[in-house]
Amino acid sequence: MKYKLKQLLPTPETLRNNRWLSWMGPVLNHPRLWHFSRKGIAMGLALGIFFGLLIPVAQIPFSATMAVLLRANLPMAVASTLVTNPVTFGPVYYGAYRLGKWVLGQEDISETNAVEILEKAEAVPATTEGWSARIAAWLTYLGTVGKPLVVGLAIVATAGGLAVYFLTSALWVLKTRWTRNRRLRERSVRDTQETQRQRTDKQPSER
Repeated sequence: MKYKLKQLLPTPETLRNNRWLSWMGPVLNHPRLWHFSRKGIAMGLALGIFFGLLIPVAQIPFSATMAVLLRANLPMAVASTLVTNPVTFGPVYYGAYRLGKWVLGQEDISETNAVEILEKAEAVPATTEGWSARIAAWLTYLGTVGKPLVVGLAIVATAGGLAVYFLTSALWVLKTRWTRNRRLRERSVRDTQETQRQRTDKQPSER
């Protein structure tokens, strides 16, 4: 399973040569950033989900930086930021906006205007050149939606990151226990077969 997972994730060379990560230099060579452990994988997934949901641009630099600081699995942190993409951006951000409005109990703008603003914000990366210009345009559009979106995104990102962390940890523990129990059962079967074989071999000599 680890081998198949590594095939799906970005390679160390790809991440070291990434223009948004290359500035970290030798820091990216730390072995714990590439180690497949329960804590590293769970933390990497949680960071990627958190920043992927919280901000629409520059998720990879933010997620990778926190992965380096917390010694989480770097490829997993980078890959899981794809939780938001052109397909999921609209539903996620509109749902976060509705959640924020419900939590705050306020009506800032009409639902129709909110949808139009979010659709324009979704199109920013494809129509605006340069990261600074993209961020400025994004803030202009989403700033109109106001506090409900910010509150909703904070709730969704935090809940999503925590849920993924604990779910991944739980699945890892269950998989480890299942593998251990399977090996114990296989060993027990081999021991039983070996005992029966020895008894069978002894029977002719006893006669």
